[in-house]
Amino acid sequence: MPWQSEMALGVAEMDATHRAFVDLADALLAASDAEFPALFAQLREDTKQHFENEDKLMQACRFPATGEHRAEHLRVLGELAFFGRGVASGRLRAAREYARSLPGWFMTHLQTMDAALAARLQATRD
Repeated sequence: MPWQSEMALGVAEMDATHRAFVDLADALLAASDAEFPALFAQLREDTKQHFENEDKLMQACRFPATGEHRAEHLRVLGELAFFGRGVASGRLRAAREYARSLPGWFMTHLQTMDAALAARLQATRD
């Protein structure tokens, strides 16, 4: 899932974070077994910060769907924590399967929840 210009939402801070997520998810998919644990941990930490930043953006613009958006973030963070425990124990297979599902989830999340947030931010900043 390499970064494509169509993924940009027009909100610089969101686009930068999303591009970093895409780059890291791509690296994770290509990682060797030796590289995978550190990259998975980095993805987990970066995603946590990514979601915290989006939470701040939602608060700043009084985003109407904040509850639903945060719930989705919490679900993904829970999954990352679950699979991260397996990775820490040397069990990579399930986490690799999960990593293969991330591009599909990301595109859906980007095109729905994040696109709505970006539109709200742009409307309130103008």
